[in-house]
Amino acid sequence: MSEIKPTGALRGKQSNSGISSVWSAAGLVAAVVALLLAVSFGVALNPNDTSLPTNPNFAGSGNTAAGTEVEPTSETTEVTIVATSDMTYEPNVIEVPAGNELVVTLVNEDDKNGHDLVIGDVQSSRVQPGKQETINYGVQSYSQEGYCSVAGHRQMGMTLDVVVEGSSTTTASGHDGHSSSPLIQNVEGAEIGEVYPAELEPLPESDGPVTHKLTFTVTEVPLEVAPGLWQTRWTFNGSSMGPVLHGRVGDTFEITLINDGSIGHSIDFHAGALAPDEPMRTIAPGEELVYTYTANRAGVWMYHCSTHPMSTHIASGMHGAVIIEPEDLDPVDRQYVVVQSEVYLANEAHSPEEAEELDADKIAAGTPDRTVFNGVANQYDQERFEAQVGERVRFWVLDAGPNVPLAFHIVGGQFDTTWSEGTYLIRQGESWTGATDGGAQVLSLLPAEGGFVELEFPEPGNYAVVNHIMSEAERGAHGFVHVTE
Repeated sequence: MSEIKPTGALRGKQSNSGISSVWSAAGLVAAVVALLLAVSFGVALNPNDTSLPTNPNFAGSGNTAAGTEVEPTSETTEVTIVATSDMTYEPNVIEVPAGNELVVTLVNEDDKNGHDLVIGDVQSSRVQPGKQETINYGVQSYSQEGYCSVAGHRQMGMTLDVVVEGSSTTTASGHDGHSSSPLIQNVEGAEIGEVYPAELEPLPESDGPVTHKLTFTVTEVPLEVAPGLWQTRWTFNGSSMGPVLHGRVGDTFEITLINDGSIGHSIDFHAGALAPDEPMRTIAPGEELVYTYTANRAGVWMYHCSTHPMSTHIASGMHGAVIIEPEDLDPVDRQYVVVQSEVYLANEAHSPEEAEELDADKIAAGTPDRTVFNGVANQYDQERFEAQVGERVRFWVLDAGPNVPLAFHIVGGQFDTTWSEGTYLIRQGESWTGATDGGAQVLSLLPAEGGFVELEFPEPGNYAVVNHIMSEAERGAHGFVHVTE
């Protein structure tokens, strides 16, 4: 890819080699109203090669849409499209005569995000800020929509119309439509390769507030999100959920955020109270920032990427928990952390090589493929929480969302302690009314709410840990506590 020259001369440029007419703005609008959207097959150009590559769809029978052949004209329409920081393409309409090859130079003037352009079955690379790429989209036979395939960008309006002049064919459908892909089924007999560690170690003794210094590196990597199913995740430090941070009231956290991804990212810690303008700003690939806050209140606090569309970044894995212990916390024998979130799959990938980013249309529709604990569906069915009869066990619980509520329940168990959003509801059987014989069956949390529960297990066995919104448990928000003597 080559650097953009410091000039605005490229914006909105379009030419038809061998074609004398130039389209006016009014003509563009009229064409959009009159027609639908466009493009066919082609291959990406090598940016260091000034010649056009061979288009395998150019010779021979030509391209078709709706069963109709289009005769190639041997002419080329060349267009410069600018990707902007407003999540738009300029211009957002391309007019091309039927039968012409379409060659697009995609210029990225967004200083925070990488963008690409998909037209038909051809996709550019993810062009980084300040770069450009030229792509041959092949002979044009029908009208259709072009869009940015970065998860969430299409839903924010990053689309353009390719209008094929003189074509009698209908608009292409299928993969290029806005309908989301079907829900992905389980892979029979599959197991998780790596289970997220859920056990929380006790805090070391301290004479006063502690400063915790950590580095969060943003990566975009394929990871297992269910047994045998993979997705390209946007991560803090390479896991399907970010690291669990643990401290006391008064502790300070100094987080260095490094963006090694291909688009803009940010971070928002609910455990700190400060103006979001600077520490929560979106940083471009290759940039970093330092986010410092003091935890002045106890809680199970969410943190997440706050770059828009926020639901996409959260659902892609950019979330985690900060546990700030309340004072005079009762001793327990074991502690676990459970963070619920949702997974929205774009394809049925059974290997890292097949993995794609999420389907943002499913987020808007509220149709997750999986509801998960700690980033991976059913992983604690395979590697179970452990406890012994008579031990006190604490589960710190957070609902990271972005959409699904959590009714945290352990089948066969009863909670004698529940704490939610800053207060005890029951503490070792005693309620705020003074009753001493109470218990609880669920800890109810909306997205971004957190709390903890405590219980003792009366006898050996396997106790299911579920979201008692049972359809969500059946989608993967499920595990077991294996209790021994």
